[in-house]
Amino acid sequence: MKTIQEIKEMLSRSEGQAALEAVGEIIDSKDTDKEKLAMAYYLRGNAYRQNGNVRMALNSYLESMDLDPDGPAAEAYRHLQELLDFYNKDYYNP
Repeated sequence: MKTIQEIKEMLSRSEGQAALEAVGEIIDSKDTDKEKLAMAYYLRGNAYRQNGNVRMALNSYLESMDLDPDGPAAEAYRHLQELLDFYNKDYYNP
């Protein structure tokens, strides 16, 4: 099983699919503490975002926020939601 730090390094190298598999092992394991599990869900959200699956990224961030409301997933969720909510009326009115 990969460590949280190894998964972060995988994401920094744009290895989103491999990071998804590695973080899945942590999430599926029964012996993780709440803080580690929250970070795993956050990293899973980052991996999904990197792979272009925004819906699954948002869901993962929400799962992380349920475990750790003050963790990094709250800000990631907010930023991603702001990107999705962006609306520029000039693009629709030529």
